[in-house]
Amino acid sequence: MKTVLIAEGDKANRSLLSFTLTSAGFDTVEAADAITAIDLVSRTEPDIALLDWQLPDMEGLKLLRYWRADDVTAEMPIILLGERPTKQERVTGLSAGADDFVTKPFEREELVARIQAILRRAAPTRTRAKETTVKSVNGLQLDMRSLRVMANDQPVHLGPIEFRLLNLFMSHVDRALTRTQIVHKVWQVNAYVDERTVDVHVRRLRRALQPTGHDWMIQTVRGVGYRFALTRRASAT
Repeated sequence: MKTVLIAEGDKANRSLLSFTLTSAGFDTVEAADAITAIDLVSRTEPDIALLDWQLPDMEGLKLLRYWRADDVTAEMPIILLGERPTKQERVTGLSAGADDFVTKPFEREELVARIQAILRRAAPTRTRAKETTVKSVNGLQLDMRSLRVMANDQPVHLGPIEFRLLNLFMSHVDRALTRTQIVHKVWQVNAYVDERTVDVHVRRLRRALQPTGHDWMIQTVRGVGYRFALTRRASAT
C-alpha cells in the first residue's frame, strides 16, 4: 500500500484529503507545518507528498526546493496544492521540481487519478534511486533510505545534522568543502546558521566515528573548511 504525506496547514483540508485518499486505498501521514513534514519524511519515507503552497511556518515552494536539493528526497514525487494559483505560480512550482499542481478545492476522483499516474511514472526512477542510496568507504557505510550508518559492521548513532554532514562528506570524497558550502547543503531550511556551528557538529560526528577509528577521515583544511579523505595527512586535525 502506498503512503501519501499530506503537508497542509488547514486542519479541515487535511482531514478531507486524508479521508479521500484512505478511501482510495492509500495510507496517509499528516503534517500541519513544514518542520513536522520534514520529520515525517525522514521517519516514514512516503511514496508521494501533497504540499500546500503556503504552510504556517514556511512557503511550500521553499520546502519543495529543500527536498529536491536533498539526495534522500530528490526523487520523491511531490504535488503542490494551491487556492486559485496564478499562471506564474504554476510555472514557478513546476520549474522548482513539482510533479503536478492541483487547485483547491480539488475534484476527488481527479486528485486520486493524478496521484496514481505520477506514482506509475515515478516507479522506475525511484527503484533505480533506491538501488544507489548506499555509500560505502573504508568500512564506513551510509544508507540514505533507512537513515542508518554502519562502521565495521557496527551501528553508528548520529543525530540528523551529523547524518546529513556525513552524507555530504561521503558524496564528495577527497574534496575540500568550505563552511559556507556545508551550511548551504546541510541547513537549507534555516534562515541563518553561524559557520562556527559547523565546527560543533563536525566534532560531534568525529566523536561518533572515533570508536571504530573512522574519525580521522574527516580532516580539517585550515582556513577553508573540511574534507572527507581516504588517506591520513599530516595536516589533518
